[in-house]
Amino acid sequence: MPGGRLTQQERQQIALGLADGLAYAEIARRLDRPTSTITREVMRNGGPVAYRADLAHRATERRAHRRRQAAPRGQQPPAPAQGRDAEAVREYEETFTTLFMQQGLPKMTARVLTCLFTTDAGSLTASELVQRLQVSPASVSKAIGFLESQGLVRRERDERRRDRYIVDNDVWYQSTMAAARSSAQLAEIARQGVGILGPDTPAAVRLENIARFSDFISESIIRAAEQSREVLYTRAGTTSGGTAEPRPDH
Repeated sequence: MPGGRLTQQERQQIALGLADGLAYAEIARRLDRPTSTITREVMRNGGPVAYRADLAHRATERRAHRRRQAAPRGQQPPAPAQGRDAEAVREYEETFTTLFMQQGLPKMTARVLTCLFTTDAGSLTASELVQRLQVSPASVSKAIGFLESQGLVRRERDERRRDRYIVDNDVWYQSTMAAARSSAQLAEIARQGVGILGPDTPAAVRLENIARFSDFISESIIRAAEQSREVLYTRAGTTSGGTAEPRPDH
């Protein structure tokens, strides 16, 4: 199986495969590449609908050029933990960031959230985020403000009285519950429209259906989150049969 970076010709084959509706695994098989390589390539270059071979190739060249430019002394981002492939880590972070962007997060906000999720400590200060991402303090501050407003991060003061921004298990649970409350609020607003527009009108029927759907989604999210909350506080173990099972995280 070949290694190294994708060529422009391979990217054209990826674009053709996507246009033909091929799965990532099939495209990977035809190119003799790992499926993860194709998935990462597509996800960080617009997704399966917006992927363009020429744009993806130019974007990769720009990223490579930026990495070749040495950062000022004393401002280099920290090296990955021992035993980790720096290139693989960087590519994974780009894939994760792209996923968040496709879900509606601005690019810098997505980069900050990815950085927090992929650090072993699960928390960083503003200055640490600036160093790792090689961006301005103002950019980090704006991104953190948005993430806090959405319940995706929380802050604590450490022993040196610095604000630390944290993505821990409870934050993920709370953000899920916030999404459920948002869906419930949509149901409530939709039902207000039913009374205003008249219960027998097509618009009111449409709004009532939206309300019932949103109620169901909200209740399902809350029920599932409560039932599976302990999963966030356990580590995956392996049974004798080779299947994963949670174990307490001490």
